[in-house]
Amino acid sequence: MSDTDLDPGDATDSSAPAVPENLPADGDDGDEAVAEPKRRRFDWGLIAACLVIAGGLVAIGWGVSSAITGSDGIDRPDAIEDLSPVENAQQAFQQEQIMVDLQFGYEAALVVDGIELPTERLGAFSGDLSPDNAGVQVSAPPTAVFDRGNSIITFRPSDDALIESYSEGRHSVQVIYWKIDEGRETARSYRWSFDVV
Repeated sequence: MSDTDLDPGDATDSSAPAVPENLPADGDDGDEAVAEPKRRRFDWGLIAACLVIAGGLVAIGWGVSSAITGSDGIDRPDAIEDLSPVENAQQAFQQEQIMVDLQFGYEAALVVDGIELPTERLGAFSGDLSPDNAGVQVSAPPTAVFDRGNSIITFRPSDDALIESYSEGRHSVQVIYWKIDEGRETARSYRWSFDVV
């Protein structure tokens, strides 16, 4: 059989590249096979809601970062590290202890409601601390007590003290403090108040 005996429809030209079946034929631009995606219109309500939420998150973040909490908003002298009851406390008790923690090297006295309290140093009233008296409870004197080792002065109302308890209402405290090596002549003071329920 010769090449001329073959039916032109049966002939395959091995030198021509094969055309895959899923490609469009020549002259066909393929509009039917691949459709362009339609553009979505802007949803202005959704955009407005996102902007409101973003604005709220920014406001919350700003509020948290700029909030003043605890004693951050109180302008205490550098010599005073801590005190209690804190400035403007609203629910102090009638037997509440007043405590002022000073920087090391300071000494202090307390004035409560205009009354300067006598001050005793910690250790001056501890009595006999021999081993025979181990476990004996030592009661604090009815005065302000200054712990020189920790630079802390405290006072708790008690029987026989100048102030046996705080009455209901507002009370004022003044701490007079000075550097030990400079003496009381160079003393400064700080005042605050609290409310007793």
